Amino acid sequence: MPRSGNCLYRKGTVWYLDFRHCGKQHIIKIGRGISRSVAAEIARIRRASIVRAESGIKKPRNPLFEDACREFMRWAKANLKPRTFVSYQECIQRLLESFHGKRREEISPFALEKHKQRRIAADVRVRVNRELAVGRRLFNLCAIWGLYEGNNPFCAVTRLKEPQQRVQFLEPEEERQLVEAAHSPLKELIVLAVNTGLRVRSEALALRWRDVDFSRKTLTVPAAYAKSGRTRVIPLNAKALEALYALRNRTSGEFVISKTDGSSYRNFQSQFHALVTRVGLAHTGISIHTLRHTFASRLVMADPDLRTVQDLGGWASLAMVQRYAHVASANRVDAVQKLPNFPKLFTTLFTKLLK
Repeated sequence: MPRSGNCLYRKGTVWYLDFRHCGKQHIIKIGRGISRSVAAEIARIRRASIVRAESGIKKPRNPLFEDACREFMRWAKANLKPRTFVSYQECIQRLLESFHGKRREEISPFALEKHKQRRIAADVRVRVNRELAVGRRLFNLCAIWGLYEGNNPFCAVTRLKEPQQRVQFLEPEEERQLVEAAHSPLKELIVLAVNTGLRVRSEALALRWRDVDFSRKTLTVPAAYAKSGRTRVIPLNAKALEALYALRNRTSGEFVISKTDGSSYRNFQSQFHALVTRVGLAHTGISIHTLRHTFASRLVMADPDLRTVQDLGGWASLAMVQRYAHVASANRVDAVQKLPNFPKLFTTLFTKLLK
């Protein structure tokens, strides 16, 4: 027999919910042929929905993952550097392979762990960390924008430990082979990168003549192109100046490293790889970024003050420069080898003082 009031009851095989809210009575059909526990769970959800609506509580927005990604990439294009934007695009594409068509509540830490394991199986242990970092930022921004509510599932996923690889740098003979075999402007680019530590794609190829001061023998990397976001001034040695004068005589365009018509280059990756192969150094694994590693490594060998290396190279933290500390090992070996001679040196010095 049906009853009025705040209750769940069954009439025949059909369950009903009867309750009042804000002076209004609601009688809702729950379902037929179901158990009381199932009817109670459905009734709880139906009642909560009505109460939220009548109390002016808006239903939280819960867009599809691809819709959130679209908004996120619009933000990324407006706020990030072009190369960073491209990297974010690649990470989002990989996340979409796993979560396309999913909503917030379907993207759980367990689902993210499965994505991580799938990417590990594809042998991209370092790249998957970037994907998790981008996903974390996506969810944080979506929460600020009101697109998502609740905890960020990416925060509950442990990133993989990345192996620290030994830094590779050019030996003087390898540098000589590359410079002698290279044609302009790649030849000057190699010399400039080795002697200034410029990041080739983002800094060297974006360098303009207004950033070069021949009278003061300095080169300025504007904050807009520096990875750290800070302007830095680099002193120019004789080799760097010679390369810059050669480039100056080659073209009258706006960019330091430019084509004959004055337009800028986008990249030198393929040209450099072809050069390395041509001189027989392909087996060494030398890349165009090795030029910057060479600059830092030689600085450390000449002056072990890592703070100076950090400032000249434009690294964001001292920890990033620590990887170059190993190249000073030869200097340390020489220092230790001199220790056995210390008593003799001390005796000689003491004898001279007595005289």
